Amino acid sequence: MRFWQLYCASLLMDFWKRKKRSFMENKDILDEQSSVNTEQPDNVTEETTAAESNTPTTDEAVTINGGMAEEAQSDEASASDATARELAELKDKYVRLYADFENFRRRTAKEKLDLIGDANKGLLLALLPVVDDFERAMQSLETTSDVAALKEGISLIYNKLYKTLESKGLKPMTSKGEPFDADLHESVTQFPAPSEDLKGKVIDEIEKGYYLNDKVIRFAKVIIGS
Repeated sequence: MRFWQLYCASLLMDFWKRKKRSFMENKDILDEQSSVNTEQPDNVTEETTAAESNTPTTDEAVTINGGMAEEAQSDEASASDATARELAELKDKYVRLYADFENFRRRTAKEKLDLIGDANKGLLLALLPVVDDFERAMQSLETTSDVAALKEGISLIYNKLYKTLESKGLKPMTSKGEPFDADLHESVTQFPAPSEDLKGKVIDEIEKGYYLNDKVIRFAKVIIGS
């Protein structure tokens, strides 16, 4: 820092010396013209004295530059403090935002699990009466020999189960006689088509396909006519 102050002072001194030298050269020219205007040298002398009196000394130049350097350091320190405060505020905002996001993620994950659990609970509660009917039918098999009554009971239980599943959004897929669709069907094998119009169509269904709320949950396993 001391070197910088001395260097600045040296530049100022050199500037004032050059200015003084130029002034003295102008003074010589004015002296040559003194015969035309005798009052002019006195004015020039006064200006020279004033200029010399305004020329700063080395100590004054060092003091001026020292003050400027201190002011620059003060401004730099203020800017550094402001940057540090801004970084601290941004870090605090980031930490708070991250914590809020983690809480939101955990909360939504728990809500999703609860929703799935509630859906399973509703389905199981709807199926329990069907299970009760099957248990009663199994008991009847041991005590009755009326086959027609057993067949009727099993048919009623099947219809009850089917309606329960339909109420939950399950819908069977119609495949037989339809053109093969890779988005709906899974081809197991191909057989010669019994008629020309069944070529490339489903001629038999091994396993029925199902929708759940219009979304395929099981592809139909089919045989394609060739």
